[in-house]
Amino acid sequence: MTATVTGHTPVVGTPIDRVDGRLKVSGQAQYAADTPVEHVAYAVMVTSTIAHGKIVSFDTAAAGEIHGVLKIFTHENSPRFTQPEADFMKAIVPAQTFMPMQGPQIVHYGQQIAVVVAETFEAARAAAARVRVTYEPGHALLSFDDPKAGRTKPEQFFGSALQTERGDVDKQLASAPVKLDEQYSTPTQFHNPMEPHATVAQWNGDKLTIHEPSQWVKGLQQYVAIVFDVAVDNVHIISPFVGGGFGNKGFSFPHTIFAAMAARELKRPVKLVLTRTQLFEQTGNRPRTEQHIRIGAQKDGKLVAIDHASTIGTSVAGWFVEPSGRITSMLYSCPNVRISHEAVWLNTPAPGPMRAPGETPGTFALESALDELAAKLGIDPIELRVKNDATQDEEEKLPFSSRHLVECLRVGATRFGWKDRPRKARERREHNEYVGYGVATATFPGLRSPASARVRRDGDNFLVEVATHDIGTGMYSIIAQVAADALGVGIEQIEVRIGDSTLPPAPVAGGSMSTASVMPAVQAACLKLRESGKNRAEASSAPGDEQGRYSFHSFGAQFVEVRVDERLGHVRVARALGVFDCGKIINPKTTRSQFLGGMVFGIGMALMEGGRFDERSGRVMTDNLADYRIPVNADIGEIEAITVEHPDFLLNPLGVRGVGEIGTTGIAAAIANAVYNATGKRIRELPITPDKLL
Repeated sequence: MTATVTGHTPVVGTPIDRVDGRLKVSGQAQYAADTPVEHVAYAVMVTSTIAHGKIVSFDTAAAGEIHGVLKIFTHENSPRFTQPEADFMKAIVPAQTFMPMQGPQIVHYGQQIAVVVAETFEAARAAAARVRVTYEPGHALLSFDDPKAGRTKPEQFFGSALQTERGDVDKQLASAPVKLDEQYSTPTQFHNPMEPHATVAQWNGDKLTIHEPSQWVKGLQQYVAIVFDVAVDNVHIISPFVGGGFGNKGFSFPHTIFAAMAARELKRPVKLVLTRTQLFEQTGNRPRTEQHIRIGAQKDGKLVAIDHASTIGTSVAGWFVEPSGRITSMLYSCPNVRISHEAVWLNTPAPGPMRAPGETPGTFALESALDELAAKLGIDPIELRVKNDATQDEEEKLPFSSRHLVECLRVGATRFGWKDRPRKARERREHNEYVGYGVATATFPGLRSPASARVRRDGDNFLVEVATHDIGTGMYSIIAQVAADALGVGIEQIEVRIGDSTLPPAPVAGGSMSTASVMPAVQAACLKLRESGKNRAEASSAPGDEQGRYSFHSFGAQFVEVRVDERLGHVRVARALGVFDCGKIINPKTTRSQFLGGMVFGIGMALMEGGRFDERSGRVMTDNLADYRIPVNADIGEIEAITVEHPDFLLNPLGVRGVGEIGTTGIAAAIANAVYNATGKRIRELPITPDKLL
């Protein structure tokens, strides 16, 4: 599937409309579950209704009587698969360590235990509802407080240390003139992309084609090839459009394997689409965090010591841990800092990366604590942050490639009208609402990975190809912009093809790294073709030794005005402003959209989103969009995002960094700080629901 570029001025830095926009709004963009495949069979998952134990028996007689049922797969008749170990550098990252349907073991509620395949979706769904299962339940670990829950101290997160200390934290905390000692917590959260996970699998001999929404087609290709023990080139992943992912379509999940398994066993194509409830149970989540922060400071606000200890929920089915303390080691200047993480192993669905993993919950805790310290010191929250601005990454002992946090704070303060902020709680009341302003810092690493791109000339037109992804971010558009400029042609002469594992490799669409990784490769391939005069060129781009000489991060400042009705405990965000420094901006329109999307995500985190588990069964009680609340348009007031543009040419030749995640990171703390400014009530547990304000 390709997107043909039409119209518009072809220059980097221009806010052109999305080149794939017409395809999407007219319904011509083909998503995985829409793929037309002849003679396709339909698969529906059956899931466990206990959180721990084992299956004693299945009764599939009634299910098998449904007309059109082709086969019911359980652990008793399924082929055996081996879950490969995660190896990010080899693009092999299973989302969980546990492979279901390989035995009777149950490790979490909602685990896949059977797959019903039928001629029609309706028959498969009806039959799945008739499968009866007898269990032998075991003790389920569902709470941090369960003394039987295992605890470990993970050493690293993708190479970044999770247990670090510099200076003498305990000594400096003990002697600091001003101290803060508080606990903060964030709940389990779920991604909820609009497009559900879906797989259409088709074998042709020993060659397998999979249509699936994926944030990493090369990673899924590697994973599937290993599980089925076939050559990598025999697996073809097709994913031209992705209807949102927010992290949960980046790693590889078992449902892909089960669809491909059924297709191979039945010798016909099989389509499997997860239900909304199954998205909550099987496709990752941001786990609960409990964060203990202790800060010591001088009376003038200068930080002398920080201790940030995180306790994080994880799953016996998985491996992922939320690195919530990482930002504290580098965000501000402080000579004595200790970061620690402890994981609690539970019988809950496996967690995974969710928009800005680590930075989002960690920033809520740290930026709330900074606001509390400012109040205790009687210092403006912006001035406290400026006073402690870091001139280098003090953890890595490297200079920042680019850091303009203070500029973001100053520009934002002027634009937002920070000088009009209420000076004390409950100072300003309009009608039945108290008014409060809040501010917080936003940050996310500037990541870059190797990538390749290919360009081909066809008369006056050019086809640019790379196995990257459009997850709703505008990737088609910015590739076209970079290619048009590099080739010196009109953007209407550029066609872009992505989302296909047969194309030149690109990294996962995660960690805000696609733009910084793919665009240099696209530019290099186009320049190579232009200079050679040939009709085809391919080029690669990769980070170099600058990774050991500089610390790469984006920064921003986020401002919020809230209105709080204390009679109802209701909080509404009347205004929100984000000011970001993310290097060169290729397309201001799609960039703004990503910032706004991230900020809306953060508003949901602050005020609405809170996953709940039944403490008796382990079931996700908020397993639908009625009980798990996310913001809609009516929940959003005046919202704006701007940039202070400083190209980061130390990261790549275009000076670009990613923008996908930073917009989320500071907004929840800014809202909590604004609620305090409005009411004098400090909420340290998200979401900020009415019961916590009444």
